Amino acid sequence: MDWLGDNQWAGWLTLAIALGVAEMFSLDLVLIMLAVGSTAGLVAALLGAPLIAQALVAAAASVAMLALVRPSVVRRLHAGPELVLGQRKLLGQRALVTERITAIEPGRVRLAGEIWSAAPYDEHLTIEPGETVEVFEIRGATAYVHPVPTLEP
Repeated sequence: MDWLGDNQWAGWLTLAIALGVAEMFSLDLVLIMLAVGSTAGLVAALLGAPLIAQALVAAAASVAMLALVRPSVVRRLHAGPELVLGQRKLLGQRALVTERITAIEPGRVRLAGEIWSAAPYDEHLTIEPGETVEVFEIRGATAYVHPVPTLEP
């Protein structure tokens, strides 16, 4: 028992390692914050602080990590690109006109490897086959498209 009293840092190190290993199984980012608090207790023990001071330092560091660091880390981990499914995924994509498109007579475009019926987004336009268009809107099974401007000398 005398060895443990002289080497309190070993207890804090063991606790920090155990919490770190347990965090690998839980993945909640709670136990790792407690492990950081245990590491702060380890540092206090190495500096020669009494056991009560080590415990207070470890508790304060754990609470600070849980309150200040964990929320921003969790928010950053859960943030990501929005998952876009269905027809919304096709908005903004480019397509190749395969049949002439007019406001009176819808044509066809090759969009995402499939043939879609298409109408001009601006009803005064006529879009010829071979032109590249951008999908502005999809209503039902019809893509409303607008020609992509090209830079020609």
